[in-house]
Amino acid sequence: MLESHYFDGMTEAGCDEAGRGCLAGSVYAAAVILPPDYQNPRLNDSKKLTAKTRRELREEIMSDAVAWAVGVVTPEEIDRINILNASFLAMHRALDALSVRPEAVIVDGNRFKPYRDLPYATIVKGDGKYQAIAAASILAKTFRDDYMDRLAEEYPHYGWHSNKGYPTREHREGIRLHGITPYHRKSYNLLGGELPLRFEE
Repeated sequence: MLESHYFDGMTEAGCDEAGRGCLAGSVYAAAVILPPDYQNPRLNDSKKLTAKTRRELREEIMSDAVAWAVGVVTPEEIDRINILNASFLAMHRALDALSVRPEAVIVDGNRFKPYRDLPYATIVKGDGKYQAIAAASILAKTFRDDYMDRLAEEYPHYGWHSNKGYPTREHREGIRLHGITPYHRKSYNLLGGELPLRFEE
């Protein structure tokens, strides 16, 4: 069973992101505030759950949460500010969109850019330790997957229905054969060789 809170007696938001390592698409983050002492025994790191379970849990989280929100940072913004800063920005946008103001923030990972003046904790593998971070990981993952599925309809040559923009062999072969789309991150090493692709403005 995952822990229900980190900061005793405070309204805390759990944050996590999805899509940081992808070659294409926006990075998504979610912020979730759960009720005090909330327990859902099925909550876990989204990567350890089946797609079906993630979908079911998304509905439960959206119904049960005190507040939840999703933040998005586009490929153009990622190329401009780098993916680490983009991940922080996506989390801040999710926190900005919450209908309830958190008093503290807990974040999956080991780095975070402070949000306003709120106390925060970074927790390595936090999505497998704290309910609110696990809930955020599920929302970020499922909302981003839906987005990549929509892009896959528009650009069918990259295997995005299955790889969701991650650097699989199929995805890189699609880039090699068909070039890039407006959704590719031009600052990334898209073909995986020693040198990044060159882009003409």
